[in-house]
Amino acid sequence: MLTLLRLLQDGCFHSGQDLGNALGVSRSAVWKQLQRLESEMGVSIHKVRGRGYQLAKPIALLEAGGILLPGGWSLHLRETVDSTNAEAMRLLMGGQSLPLVVLSERQTAGRGRRGRNWLSPFAENIYYSLALRIESSARRLEGLSLVVGLATLQALRALGLWDAGLKWPNDIQVRGKKIAGILLELTGDPADVCHVVIGIGINVNMIDAGEIDQPWTSMQLELNRLVDRNELVSELNRRLFDYLSLHADQGFSVFQEEWEANHIWQGRDVGLIAGSHQVRGQVLGVDSQGGLRLCVNGEERIFSGGELSLRGFDDC
Repeated sequence: MLTLLRLLQDGCFHSGQDLGNALGVSRSAVWKQLQRLESEMGVSIHKVRGRGYQLAKPIALLEAGGILLPGGWSLHLRETVDSTNAEAMRLLMGGQSLPLVVLSERQTAGRGRRGRNWLSPFAENIYYSLALRIESSARRLEGLSLVVGLATLQALRALGLWDAGLKWPNDIQVRGKKIAGILLELTGDPADVCHVVIGIGINVNMIDAGEIDQPWTSMQLELNRLVDRNELVSELNRRLFDYLSLHADQGFSVFQEEWEANHIWQGRDVGLIAGSHQVRGQVLGVDSQGGLRLCVNGEERIFSGGELSLRGFDDC
């Protein structure tokens, strides 16, 4: 079906006969593939008698040849997976060399933090996982998700999205609307040798999503143009390589000032939900390990998990 989509992604009308000739199949086989694209992938297609078939909105498929990788990294590009983190973990357990990147056009069971679903429409966003081996130091895990957030933020800005900022611990927002999220999963012993899978979801060309239960936006909505996802992934790879290399060498403390400078909730009064408890205070920043520093009743307290809320004290 991806071959058929590549024929249609130019945005022009194509007759069933021309598509069949290009694919080496009958017109009825083309029709069945088009039906599958709509029913299974959610791709909308205009059908006009006498003109043929045209995508209802333009798409740009991921292409392995169009994605730049740092030396030693491998790319595993999929049409559909349950989640890229799960696929990366399977490849890791199967003995694939690391670091490895998994990309997919669609996820059927994408996940966010705290078990939330991550909406994953076909060929619109970035569903990305990077699997790494980490040896001999739990310090290399300190603040890791925050460093990944910084790298992702800088990749977005490199493509023109200057209004984006960080929300502790793992989100990127634009004017209070979520545009990207990060999910880290570990296996092994953090004090000895472990593996970490870094999952990154970015809303890129999605313009409609009725199933998301929180304010959201996408790069296309913010920039008013179709974003080249291959260019974005290439930039993300470059930024991750640079930031993760420095983090491995010097730890999170070297990023502390940069992270705080890009934290859009710096200095704000917030409610912090941690399990069944809620704490209210003012955001002071983060510590050298990535923990959130809050002023609570005049005293500084540090939290290493939870979820910030934009609600004011009267609404908490």
